[in-house]
Amino acid sequence: MLEIITTSILLTWICFMVFLERKYPYKKGVKFFREGFWLDFVWYTLIQSYFLKILIFDYIIAPSEVALGVDESGYLSHWPIWALVLFFLITHDFYIYWFHRLQHTSKFFWRTHEAHHSVKDVDWLAGSRSHVGEIIINQTIEFAPIFFLLDVKTAAIVVPIKALIDAMWGMYIHSNIDVKSGRLQYFFNGPEMHQWHHADHGVVFYRNYATKFAFFDWIFGTGFNPDLKPLRWGLPYKYPKDWFAQHIFSVKRFDVDKVENHPVLKPYFDLRPNFIAWFSRRFLKKE
Repeated sequence: MLEIITTSILLTWICFMVFLERKYPYKKGVKFFREGFWLDFVWYTLIQSYFLKILIFDYIIAPSEVALGVDESGYLSHWPIWALVLFFLITHDFYIYWFHRLQHTSKFFWRTHEAHHSVKDVDWLAGSRSHVGEIIINQTIEFAPIFFLLDVKTAAIVVPIKALIDAMWGMYIHSNIDVKSGRLQYFFNGPEMHQWHHADHGVVFYRNYATKFAFFDWIFGTGFNPDLKPLRWGLPYKYPKDWFAQHIFSVKRFDVDKVENHPVLKPYFDLRPNFIAWFSRRFLKKE
């Protein structure tokens, strides 16, 4: 029942975000089916998330609980649910701030994060574009402590609630909504700061790392929230548009144009855009 409720709330939230993006766009002219929409929706949101959920929860966290003997520990299960959710939100966001900062300063970890910054039109769906390695690291560290510190019954309540908040907040900070939250932006992260984080401007490459709580950025001197908007978004270099190619590129650099136009590989790279073009002509109206 809880999963049905959280799913319903999430779907309602998506509709709300899409409505506000159409009504009050931060960056004007961004189409709903913008470049990379189907990549993010099909490959990252549906396929990748499905398999990684099984991998992380069933093959990493569950065996770790048994091996450590904490599968029914319940050290913090006596806390109220609201306090547990708040505790794990704040501690996880503190971790995310520092790991995110490491990803921007380490050449190795940047390879696991650059896909997330390759979106040129940042919207409610853009946050789903994250490298497999990044998701495995972050979600394992995010959810493992919940299972380690709570009994199964309590964890079964806390996990979907926290996952819902994570998903909703992730959509919000990436949304193409012209939000002006004023001084609240010193405490809660929103599109004002995160749109700048995704901008292709050198001044913000090492800024705005927090996910939910902006005060981490202001405390540690990485906050950036000017009274103007970026001119461009995405990466300053050529990046593959295919899910498989993006993950190969993170391990071994290659000439993107040369590979995508290779006589043997070109039919594969043309398959998805040709299908999308046909699907759009056949079933979708032009915006």
